[in-house]
Order: sequence, then C-alpha cells, then structure tokens
Amino acid sequence: MTRIKPSRASYGPWLVGIGAALWGTESAWRIPLNDLFDASVIVFWEHVLILLMFLPILLPQLGELRKISRSTWGYLAFSAFAGSAVGTIFFTLALKNGNPTVVNVILNIQPVISTLGAFLLFGDRLTPRFFLYAGIAILAGIFLSVEYPALIGVSFAQAGLNLGTGYALVCALFWGLSTVAGRGVMIGMPLRLAASLRILIGLICMTLILAVYGKLNSASLWPAAAQSHRGTAIVALVLLASISGGIPLLIYFEGLRLTRASTAGYFEMMQTLAAVCITWGVFHATLHPHQIVAAIVLMAAVFMVQKAQSAVEDEP
Repeated sequence: MTRIKPSRASYGPWLVGIGAALWGTESAWRIPLNDLFDASVIVFWEHVLILLMFLPILLPQLGELRKISRSTWGYLAFSAFAGSAVGTIFFTLALKNGNPTVVNVILNIQPVISTLGAFLLFGDRLTPRFFLYAGIAILAGIFLSVEYPALIGVSFAQAGLNLGTGYALVCALFWGLSTVAGRGVMIGMPLRLAASLRILIGLICMTLILAVYGKLNSASLWPAAAQSHRGTAIVALVLLASISGGIPLLIYFEGLRLTRASTAGYFEMMQTLAAVCITWGVFHATLHPHQIVAAIVLMAAVFMVQKAQSAVEDEP
C-alpha cells in the first residue's frame, strides 16, 4: 500500500472538515424546497443535477467498470440505495416534520451505527469503552428528542416526540449502514468513480421509487407550488446540488483519501456546526436548555466513541 506523504496528508483533515461543513448547509435549501416539492422529488432533482455535474468525471472512467468485482458492485448498490436515495428522503422528511436543529444534531449517532456495522460485516474490533460511550450517546439522543423529559404518563405528542424524530433516526440508520458499505466500495474502485456511480445508481433508485408511487409525471415533478415560485425553486435546487451536494462530495472524498478514518470522524462534526448555525440562526429552530445539554453530551460521547475506536486501530 502506498503511503501518503506527510506534506500532502497534513491538509487532508481540513478538506474533510470543509466538505462536511458545506454538506451542513443543505438545510438552507432543503427546508424551503419542502414547501414546493414532495421529499422524494427533491431528492430526485438533486441526483439529476449532481449527475450532470459529475459527467466529466464519470465518462472518462467508464473503461474501469469491467474491472469492478461483483462484491464491490453489491456494496456500491447498497450504499447508493441506502445512503444516496432512501436515507436522503428520510432526512428531507425529518426537516419537514421536526425541529431542524434537533434533526441535524441527532444524526451524529451515525458513527455508532457504522462502527457496529463494521464490527458485524468486516469483523472490526470493538473496545469495551465503545459500549459505554454508545450507551451515553443513545440516552443523550433520547433527551435531545423530547421537549419535556422525565414526565411519567405523558403521551409521545405531549413529550414533544414527532415524526421528525423518527425520520431522523431512520435516516441515521440508513446513512450509518451506507458508510459501512462505502468502505467496501473504496477498497474495490477509485474514489471519484465510486462517487459518480453512487449518484448514478442513486438516481436510478429514485426514478424507480417515483415510478412505484406514481410520481413520475410533470404534475408531481414540477407541482403548482414550484410553478408559482419557479425562480426560487430552480435556484434552491441548483445550490442544493452544487454547494451542498456535488462540490462537498468531491472535497470530502479527496480529504478522506489523505486522512485516516478515525481522524476524519472528528472533522466530520463540522457538518453539525454548520447545520446548527443555519437551522438555529436562520430558521430560528431553537432548543430547550435540557436539549442543549443533551446535544453537547451526545456529540462528546460520539467523539469518545471515535477516539476509543481509533486507539483500537493503532494496536498491532
């Protein structure tokens, strides 16, 4: 395996951080788009535009397709379906039905899911401290999700639980598992080809999903609300696909190529910081005091999960 020169690798984590922070800006476009389109239609157009951006990268590498193994294709198909298509739909639904700040913070539970997935699929070792910190993260996530904690006998609605929380947890599950599958993809093909093919397969998945639900028609793809706000819809879709989609994807993967996975995990938290600045500062999706504490505890616990697991990686 070719070692990366320290001089080149030194800026790798910062590329990961920049890519993650740009990803965190997607709430700025996705929330307004929720008023104009169905969630699955937003994700469909997002894939169409990102694929157009990635064609100059994908087309010259088509000759490499015959070298890809069946197992790598399997990992890629699952990663695209779970992460690029279905997971993104649930994220869009979560922003529409819940507190966007809660949604973006609770998604930090993904590393716990992906670590467990890597243990089950690739046989990665788990440090005993993983279970402690993962348990703390889950408990913090529960307190973050409710507006009125520690009230016995109240209904879910009275506690502040809503569909947004559920969608966010489902999204975290799909994105976490997609991360594990993505590791299998990166072993078998170049990163840029993998990123382009993931978008292509994601678009195929989204087309099939829309067809199954009868939404592959002009009335669904460009509804009356979008017609009335054509300029806003087009600009928001382009910004979502570029600033929060294709551009950070390339920056992130280039940074990941130069960075250890355990180190990249810390810089990925820039996504949450950027997202919270937008959802709280722009959309005024505030948190109660106990939710702020829970959010800090959750992120600290996830940070400790990654730190504990990186120590296992360093062991011979």
